[in-house]
Amino acid sequence: MTHPALTRISASFATQTMMHTLGARITALANGGCEITAPLLPEMGQQHGAGHAGVTFALGDTAAGYAALTLMEPGREVMTAEMKINLLAPAAGAQLIARGRVVKAGRRLVVVTAEVEAEAADGTRRLIAVLQGTMVPVDPA
Repeated sequence: MTHPALTRISASFATQTMMHTLGARITALANGGCEITAPLLPEMGQQHGAGHAGVTFALGDTAAGYAALTLMEPGREVMTAEMKINLLAPAAGAQLIARGRVVKAGRRLVVVTAEVEAEAADGTRRLIAVLQGTMVPVDPA
């Protein structure tokens, strides 16, 4: 995984305590794109035995945010202004893979989308959620 912003984005990702708690890691990075993978642990479940929708949302939102950050100049950050999720199937499998991408990058708003797949132990994948939202470029505090 080589990208000009890799060092900057890796440093930002390292401060994401939620992602650390989930065992998530950036597995691919490109201009306008980011992939994040996390194991689907028993502690992430809901009452029906599937992974909690909050985990699915957190991974998709974060992948979309870092996709937006790949297009920002150094010294900028992004924050989610709004994000919608469609849950398509239960989160069941060994790990979740979230792929975020930029649909349109403007000066004040960045429209993003993400897809989250559940991957079984045998490597088969199933699309479980799609997200669409808006990121806002910000100066870090």
